[in-house]
Amino acid sequence: MTMAAKMTCLSCGQINRVPIPKLDAGPKCAKCGERLVSGLVAELDVRLHNKATGQDEMPIIVDYWAPWCGPCRTMAPEFAKAALRLKTKARFAKIDTEQHPEISQKLGIRGIPLLILYSGGREVARLPGARPATDIEAFILENINADG
Repeated sequence: MTMAAKMTCLSCGQINRVPIPKLDAGPKCAKCGERLVSGLVAELDVRLHNKATGQDEMPIIVDYWAPWCGPCRTMAPEFAKAALRLKTKARFAKIDTEQHPEISQKLGIRGIPLLILYSGGREVARLPGARPATDIEAFILENINADG
C-alpha cells in the first residue's frame, strides 16, 4: 500500500490526498489544477492558514510577517531559497500579520518575523527572528525528523 499525505491546496482550499513517492512529480490539485508541491512560498489568508496548519499531514512552515518589518523583508528571499531546496520535505507559506491581526492574537505572536512549523495538524516548533536559508532548512529538517 502506498503511503499518502493529506494536503490542502494553498490556492483553492481543496483537500487532496497525494502519494508520498509522487511528490517529485509535481502533483496538482484535483479541483483547481494548481501545483500542491511547487517550491514556491504561498500567501495565505486566515481560512487557508487554519485549514492547512490544522489538517495537513505534510509539514508546512509559515512565515508570520508584515510589510513594514525590515527584518521580515530581509528574510523573504532566504525563505524562498529554502522553499525551493526543501520542496518535497515541507511546504512554505506566509501570512501578513498586519492584514490578519487575529492570527497573531490566536497564536500568541509577540514579535515578527516568526516561523512556525506544523505537521499532522499541530504546531511542531517555532523559530523567531530573521534567518538565512541554511538556518531555516536545518530547523525544518531537525524538527520533521524529530517529529517522526
